[in-house]
Amino acid sequence: MKLLKKTHRMFKLHRIFIKQDLKRLMEYKIDFLTGAVGMLLAQAINLFFLSIIFSQIPSLDGYTFEQIIFIYGFSLLPKAIDHLFFDNLWSIGYFIIRKGDFDKYLTRPVSTLFAVTVEKFQVDAFGELVVGIAFLCVSIPKVNLDVNLINILLFITAVFFATFIFTGIKLITSSIAFWTKRSGHITHMFYMVNDFAKYPTTIYNRVLSFIITFIIPFAFTAFFPASYFLGNGNALFNIGGTAVMAIVLMAVGIFVWNKGVSSYESAGS
Repeated sequence: MKLLKKTHRMFKLHRIFIKQDLKRLMEYKIDFLTGAVGMLLAQAINLFFLSIIFSQIPSLDGYTFEQIIFIYGFSLLPKAIDHLFFDNLWSIGYFIIRKGDFDKYLTRPVSTLFAVTVEKFQVDAFGELVVGIAFLCVSIPKVNLDVNLINILLFITAVFFATFIFTGIKLITSSIAFWTKRSGHITHMFYMVNDFAKYPTTIYNRVLSFIITFIIPFAFTAFFPASYFLGNGNALFNIGGTAVMAIVLMAVGIFVWNKGVSSYESAGS
């Protein structure tokens, strides 16, 4: 009962923070529109380059253009959801710790991690979300996807856990700032790896394939779960692996975060 009340309270607080952040964003509508349009254009350019590549080759390691578009669209969903709700973790790595601004979170009667994540609602992530959904809607009729209740539930499950792979990696790398004062460049370096996950891991050499599968497991945010729905692989590895990677990364991230908070020394004068 206490857990339910606490969860309800956190969701209520989250809604309040989102409303306040949306009010702030609506004061600068041009910034919001610029961000959303920028996301749309970035994905449109990527699609353009993909179309150029496939104009020269019939398939990529056995995957057709439409199948790659499905994988690409799938990859944008968890990335966009993470961007939407957990983007403020970037601020931890870039300036919140360095400037001593983390002090304010220590005075709030909620978890510091919760307080940080709910402070910002990054609405320009809707650009990624819209493009991802559009890519899926266009590609699904052309890849002979078996749309049934089980696959729909597995799809939702895969997107849910894939989101927390992004968040877990961001949480671990941003938490390093508690000791180094700044770690945004580390987070950025890790995040750049996710671009490799939008394509079959088999097109890369063994070292890179191993890294994006088991070390920085972005392959489980896109290629592996998406390829399962395309009829390749099995649910235990492709979907179950996504869940395991998310749980492990979030557990490590929360552990490192808590250790970092206990080591936080604020800013010197």
